[in-house]
Amino acid sequence: MNLPRACGVLLHPTSLPGPHGCGDLGAGARRFVEWLADAGQRWWQVLPLGGVGPGNSPYASTSAFAGNPLLVDLEDLAQQGWLRPDELLPPAPFSATRVDYPSTAVWRLSRLEIAADRFMRGADSASRSDFDGFCARHAAWLEDHALFTALDEAQAGRPWQRWPDGLARRDPAALARARAQLAPRLAFRRFVQWRFDRQWTALRAHARRRGVRLFGDAPIFVAAHSADAWAHQRLFELDAAGEPVAVAGVPPDYFSPTGQRWGNPLYRWEAHAADGHAWWVARVRHELERFDLLRIDHFRGFAACWRIAAEEPTAVRGEWVPGPGAALFEAMERALGTLPIVAEDLGVITPDVDALRRRFRFPGMRVLQFAWGGDADNPHLPHNLATDTVVYTGTHDNDTTVGWWAGAGAEERRHLCDYLGADGSEVHWDLVRAACASAADTAIIPLQDLLGLDGRHRMNTPGIASGCWEWRFEPQQLTGDIAQRIAGLCSAHRRDGMPLPD
Repeated sequence: MNLPRACGVLLHPTSLPGPHGCGDLGAGARRFVEWLADAGQRWWQVLPLGGVGPGNSPYASTSAFAGNPLLVDLEDLAQQGWLRPDELLPPAPFSATRVDYPSTAVWRLSRLEIAADRFMRGADSASRSDFDGFCARHAAWLEDHALFTALDEAQAGRPWQRWPDGLARRDPAALARARAQLAPRLAFRRFVQWRFDRQWTALRAHARRRGVRLFGDAPIFVAAHSADAWAHQRLFELDAAGEPVAVAGVPPDYFSPTGQRWGNPLYRWEAHAADGHAWWVARVRHELERFDLLRIDHFRGFAACWRIAAEEPTAVRGEWVPGPGAALFEAMERALGTLPIVAEDLGVITPDVDALRRRFRFPGMRVLQFAWGGDADNPHLPHNLATDTVVYTGTHDNDTTVGWWAGAGAEERRHLCDYLGADGSEVHWDLVRAACASAADTAIIPLQDLLGLDGRHRMNTPGIASGCWEWRFEPQQLTGDIAQRIAGLCSAHRRDGMPLPD
């Protein structure tokens, strides 16, 4: 897949400004699109859109298909007549710079429940018909998600493996009783997903009108405590009790001397192959209905993944086991056509991983923070970047560039300054300029780097269980001067074209 030369910004919607505890799909998102357009940016890249999991991570959602309820715009619900203006006022102001997930979730969900109740009791025929049509079209994943979430509430958050046996094993009679008993909660969850879908669709249309395309992110694995693992147990390496036999992660690397033990169950790829990889096809189809371009996280896991025995406390001890390889993407291409996919190919990349990516013409990734130290063959150095590449100054897992520079070693600093002819006083702009000037078709800049923010504003620190994913910016930080500066760089390096056709 050839991507026209363009530039974009990485920002998750929870980081947007707004009065309701976290950013959402409403006015703040539309204003950000306007700023991107004014800044000559053609891509808005986000993190996974599912509900947050342990540690508030969007990479540990309870559904690979459902949208995050916290992103539903409450103003939209008021405009529809399902919330009163006074019900949009939180009891105390939320932080403008950090997301307090527990308090935000409690308050936002209470607003959604009020709106859903009013909709159910008094929706007009057009809204009811639209709702019913959405539920019918998405029933294949929506019904499992709604029931799983309702049961999760009823079971006080206990892992599904510890639910009553009939529910954990999905006995049809037990599930039928649960659906009848929990019918109002299922209706509520359907309502939330309907509004998320309608708001996302409207935001995507607004972005397209302004020449901005949306770039999504799909984790390769799903959470053990998820509707996906519960509803499709045969597709995962689970024991008779539903517990993972082995879990996913990566061996010791740049980010951690003990590796990363993610805890996600591994796929039973032979079971996926037996039904033509239908679950994966459905998942990618769903994502491509939302996005113009999709990054798949940990792409190397399709060639081979690091298998960690469930009893191991870290990722140090594990083994590489084969993934599905080309068969998976062949199935996707047969069903979906050309795949607008970016392969996250960072870390330990072997020739088979690179061959798989190239076979399907998926762009790979490079990160400029990884480039420095004196090795002229470093694949992250600007002169080594291929055109079929998405280059970043840093990703959501990196420190901000200013934060990284503060902790960089003397050799890294010397190499960067010599290579870029810089003095490091504006190191974030040095890397932005290098990304824009590179041969890579696509350059993506985290908003924190355009704003020149230090490490206190990083989005995530791998291996840290708390304090991540909380960063928010304030409206006054998006200045016209910054927009003009990045627009000028994009124009100078011919990154101001349209990324994809309508």
